[in-house]
Amino acid sequence: MISPRQELLRLLATRSFRLGDFKLSSGGRSDYYIDCRTTTLDARGAQLTGQVFLEEIQRRGWKPEAIGGLTMGADPIVVAVAVTSGTLHGFLVRKAEKQHGTAQRIEGFRGKGARVVIVDDVCTTGASTIQAIEASREFGFEIVGVMCLVEREEAHGRADVERAAAPAPFVAVFTAGDVRKEHVALSRQPSAIS
Repeated sequence: MISPRQELLRLLATRSFRLGDFKLSSGGRSDYYIDCRTTTLDARGAQLTGQVFLEEIQRRGWKPEAIGGLTMGADPIVVAVAVTSGTLHGFLVRKAEKQHGTAQRIEGFRGKGARVVIVDDVCTTGASTIQAIEASREFGFEIVGVMCLVEREEAHGRADVERAAAPAPFVAVFTAGDVRKEHVALSRQPSAIS
C-alpha cells in the first residue's frame, strides 16, 4: 500500500504533467507543463491534497487558525485542507480589491492577527505566492508558513519567496523534478499514463 504522499505524486505525474513546448505565466518557455488543478480538483486528488498539506503543517508545528492563498491556484488547496482539518478556516486573496460591494481583497476568514499558512499550487517565479504573502500581511495576518504543491525550481522563485515570507519558512511538497521522474517511471509501465 502506498502512502498518501506517494499516491498524490502519482496523480500529479499522470494527470497534471505534460511534455511539449509551453509558454509559462512568467513569459518563459518550458518543455513541460504542470497543471495542478487537474489533480487538486479531482475527488481523490482533493482528499490527498488536504491530507498531505495538513500532515506537513502538523509535522512542522505551525498551529495556524487559517489557510489561504491567491485565487485561483490556491482555491482547491485551501478548501481541501480546511475540510480535511475540520478546524482550519479558509481565505482567498483576490488579485486586486473588488471594485464593488465591500471592496475587500481578502475573502473568507478575516481574523486580524491570526496565524495563517499561505499556499499555492505551482511556484515558478513565486510572483503569485509573494502577492498573497504581501496582501495577507497588509491585512494583518501573521504568516507562520508558506507552502506550494510543486516548485518548478526555476529562476529565483524559491529565493524570492523565502525573502518575502521571512521569517516564515517556505516548503515545497514536491519539486518539478519529483513529478517528472515519477511521470517517466510510470510511462515505462503498461497502461500507467492515460
